[in-house]
Amino acid sequence: MEQLSMGSALETLSGQAFGAGQVSMLSIYMQRTWIILIISSILMSPIYIFATLILSFLGQQSDIAFLAGRFALLILPQQFAMAISYPSQKFLLTQSKVLPLAFIAFISLVLHLCALWFFTSVLEWGSTGAAIAFDVSSCAMALFQVIYIMFWCKDAWNGFSWFAFKDLWPFIKLSLSSAFMLLLSDWYGALVVFLTGLLNNAQVTVASASIWLNINSWEYMLVTGFLSATSVRLSNELGSGRPMAGKYAVIVSGLTTLFISLISSSLILATWDKFPLLFTSSKEVQDSASTAVYLLAIVLMITAIQSTLIGKKKFGVAHKDQSPEPDGKVLLLILA
Repeated sequence: MEQLSMGSALETLSGQAFGAGQVSMLSIYMQRTWIILIISSILMSPIYIFATLILSFLGQQSDIAFLAGRFALLILPQQFAMAISYPSQKFLLTQSKVLPLAFIAFISLVLHLCALWFFTSVLEWGSTGAAIAFDVSSCAMALFQVIYIMFWCKDAWNGFSWFAFKDLWPFIKLSLSSAFMLLLSDWYGALVVFLTGLLNNAQVTVASASIWLNINSWEYMLVTGFLSATSVRLSNELGSGRPMAGKYAVIVSGLTTLFISLISSSLILATWDKFPLLFTSSKEVQDSASTAVYLLAIVLMITAIQSTLIGKKKFGVAHKDQSPEPDGKVLLLILA
């Protein structure tokens, strides 16, 4: 998530540059984002390395702190892979090169499933194997994207340039403002899991809250395309001097995500006592996850609609300071 937040400036600037016909700037912007995200990943590394100690100091139960800390340490390589992968995605998206991205994502998914099966089922490494599989597929995706950019995007990729180190500070300031906007909203999920871990019978409460967050993440993965599409299309249109076309794109995206949210919420309400079976066979966890399920339906509504609003606001951050608005996930705090 740190990479998504810090790399949001790339989406805005590259979209405007492509809309204005300045395609040569796309590779410079991408390389600047690579530099910023790699540095930020290095600065964030101690949090992953000492996650167990940090969670224990904050009062988390020792067994949960140990498992979470070990998993966080194991997925550290994935953070650096995302520092390369996320800017590469935005580089391609701003040029509407969606099909190559989808193909690379499909290959990475197949590789992830194979690695997950091998490390967890064959070698029986449990969560350690799951973390390693996550690292393998993430690094592979980043590598495939870079290879495609270097060999099949000759119009926008001009090779590595020292200009990527020029004017880094304005780029960092724009990245930081985007980061504050997105991180403060998306850290709600992590806060919910942390707070539930402090309650009595923490294993059941963490498990049930995780089910809710997974359901919410599934929908978010579905609508996150509208988030990126809204941001890219809006910046493309404004870069081309067509603000009304950008406004129309926001309206269409908002209505589409509203329709998706209605379907998602209806499905959850209709299967309120059944959907936990997708995640667990524990009757106790199922009952806990089925409690106050109408709150989850509200969260799904807000999350879907907000994807369009975030896509619009990410462009706006480039021009004026805006405070982050609360995310629908805050309602999950009620469950805790």
